[in-house]
Amino acid sequence: MSAPADHHKDHAHPHDPAPAPAPAQAQAAVRTGCCAPANTCCEPVATAPGQGPLLSLSEPSATDDCCAPDSGASACCDHSPATTLYGIAEPVATKGTAEACCGGHQHAAPAAGTTLAGAEHVAGGMRTPIRIMQMDCPTEEGLLRKKLGGMTTVSQLDFNLMQRVLTVTHAPEALPAVLDAVRALGFTPEVADSNTAHAAPVEEPTKPWWPLALAGAAAIGSEVAHWLSAPEWLSATLAILAVLACGITTYKKGWIAVRNGNLNINALMSIAVTGALLIGQWPEAAMVMVLFTIAELIEARSLDRARNAIRGLMDLAPEQATVQQPDGSWREQPARDVLPDARVRVRPGERIALDGAVLSGNSTVNQAPITGESLPVEKAAGDVVFAGAINEAGSFEYRVTARATDSTLARIIHAIEAAQGARAPTQRFVDRFARIYTPIVFLFALGIAVLPPLLFGGAWFDWIYKALVLLVIACPCALVISTPVTIVSGLAAAARQGILIKGGVYLEQGRKLAWIALDKTGTLTHGKPVQTDFATLADVPEQRVRSLAASLASRSDHPVSRAVAQAAQRDGIAVLDVEAFEALPGRGTQGLVNDQRYRLGNHRLAHELGLCSEALEAHLSALEAQGKTVILLSDETQVLGLFAVADTLKDSSRTAVEELHVLGVKTAMLTGDNDATARAIATQAGIDEARGELLPEDKLAFIESRLAAGHAVGMVGDGINDAPALARADVGFAMGAAGTGTAIETADVALMDDDLRKLPRFVRLSRRTHTVLLQNIVFALGIKAVFLVLTLAGLGTMWMAVFADVGASLLVVANGLRLLRSPRD
Repeated sequence: MSAPADHHKDHAHPHDPAPAPAPAQAQAAVRTGCCAPANTCCEPVATAPGQGPLLSLSEPSATDDCCAPDSGASACCDHSPATTLYGIAEPVATKGTAEACCGGHQHAAPAAGTTLAGAEHVAGGMRTPIRIMQMDCPTEEGLLRKKLGGMTTVSQLDFNLMQRVLTVTHAPEALPAVLDAVRALGFTPEVADSNTAHAAPVEEPTKPWWPLALAGAAAIGSEVAHWLSAPEWLSATLAILAVLACGITTYKKGWIAVRNGNLNINALMSIAVTGALLIGQWPEAAMVMVLFTIAELIEARSLDRARNAIRGLMDLAPEQATVQQPDGSWREQPARDVLPDARVRVRPGERIALDGAVLSGNSTVNQAPITGESLPVEKAAGDVVFAGAINEAGSFEYRVTARATDSTLARIIHAIEAAQGARAPTQRFVDRFARIYTPIVFLFALGIAVLPPLLFGGAWFDWIYKALVLLVIACPCALVISTPVTIVSGLAAAARQGILIKGGVYLEQGRKLAWIALDKTGTLTHGKPVQTDFATLADVPEQRVRSLAASLASRSDHPVSRAVAQAAQRDGIAVLDVEAFEALPGRGTQGLVNDQRYRLGNHRLAHELGLCSEALEAHLSALEAQGKTVILLSDETQVLGLFAVADTLKDSSRTAVEELHVLGVKTAMLTGDNDATARAIATQAGIDEARGELLPEDKLAFIESRLAAGHAVGMVGDGINDAPALARADVGFAMGAAGTGTAIETADVALMDDDLRKLPRFVRLSRRTHTVLLQNIVFALGIKAVFLVLTLAGLGTMWMAVFADVGASLLVVANGLRLLRSPRD
């Protein structure tokens, strides 16, 4: 079979995110703070169309010298060639500063290597990723969604809170207005800048600790003054000092939110603290603001841990490589500058810096970070090595096959980052719920403050205080942040095991799988059959029959054809010139040799040509009953010879099927091979159902029949014949995707090596992820419900409400991170 092929979805899952259009032929990345006559220095650069909408590839433009660095104008266009090898971006880092948010907590810079892609042309105009360092929780997302969603020039907003990236689809001329709108909210937008294409984002200076310490001391002083019955002015003065020392940022953010009609945590906290001050609750107002600031700092650190869940992958590939120079000497140089075909040397114990093929030397390499294999792999001349793998013993030299930005490791990282932006079904539900939850709670709190005093003669201060407590616990931060943290942890845990999942939708879908269909050759079996039998069936010399068969077989990459060609090569059989060669999907091949047509194909093809006799059928049945695959060489009138090849079942296939059955997942084998061979292999593997002699449309029909019966179905394959079935299945698995850009980009789930035991691991991880998601939702809503009851009973206080809100956030983040510590099996 051929390498994995593109299998763009020919169906639409209701939970699938809308696909991004493919990049156009030219693109422009826009950066801020450049020259006034922006458009005068911009020349579009032609780009090669990408294979998929993961990200666009941008490299520094050689013509980016049109703007004076000190011009001080608002914007300038910078065009960058987008060569989109494998459809994956060479990310472009940007520089910028970031302020505190969420009540004053600080943001760490993104993990090293997390860089920003350039803008790209799409059907709706331009699609521009914007990093906003202050955007890391639903508070900021709500503000941005309301502000930008009302702009007629903006058609789509895609938020990735974990990477702090907002991708805006907008009219080509609208980017300056979009950036101005972001700045109006107090945020600092960053877009791709070719001048800093290889630089990491600038980390903001650490904020001084003394204002928070001063605020804490003043709040405690206010509380002590109140206990000691000191003059009220002293308690009030200390409380106001505490609020001013640590709460200015919260008030600024809160005012921006209220001005834009958004009730986020900053707005609710500002209202609550102000209300407490107005009713004379001086110590409590001060303590609430201080506790809120401290708790937000702790929450920010917890979120940074989740955000950096894939940082370990980014740090795998070393920054330096030992490269042979034109004069034959060896010198270390940055891996990002090494071009394909360069010769690189790796010493024992070193990490491999770039993808390549071994030229000389032998070693054992631990490539678990890429493929998830538990044991080191022997490498010799001709073998493939991956960036990030560890050379355990021996030294070797290899030829670089891809730049650092196009390596298998880079594609894995970018695929995971892109997957984080695709909301899973549970996350979309939570987002919709949160949008109506906060206004309802706010109105409820308003009713609590007003209705009991007006209707039932309640004490105004008591009921206003209860309403303020409700405002503090109204923010749905814990609920909304719980889902992306859990999904990212699940994606990162899968990647560490060599399972690349292309989005939360597939991670969640895995738990529902009732059937998994598998291709045979190269999936269940080793895919390296050898020729075991040969017989001539006509009055044609044996040498001639083998030569004709080898000539056709050598033009095909199917494992069965390769077995015939390799046997001929081993025995010194000559290969003839073939004209008008043609592959017959699901049947075999045909071509002209000396102007006469010959066909090399399976039992089905012989039937269709009407060339089967009773004697031939008996011969074929005897071989197929032994689990052998038989192909026939024929001309226009008769079968000239038959070739039998045998493949062997992988040990891991047998184990994988057993584990799937334990999980309640049924298995089916779909193959173009004959029924007898299919049954023989299926029996060895313990598979529930086997179907042989299937064309691509037959495999598709099987998948559709199971879907029609209401079952969730997965399909595992590694070739073009599997593409329709892979596309139609709920989850399509590509086998052996390491080093194969197409498989990584197009499969729903890519198994980085050929070990089928990753299938039950995927199902188990999916089920664990779903359990954690449900736990987090129950935790977040349950804690708020408890404090709602306590507040109405008069037992809840404002500082307790602060701990309840942020405590719930910490709890769901910690629970989501448990997936990173999940066992491998």
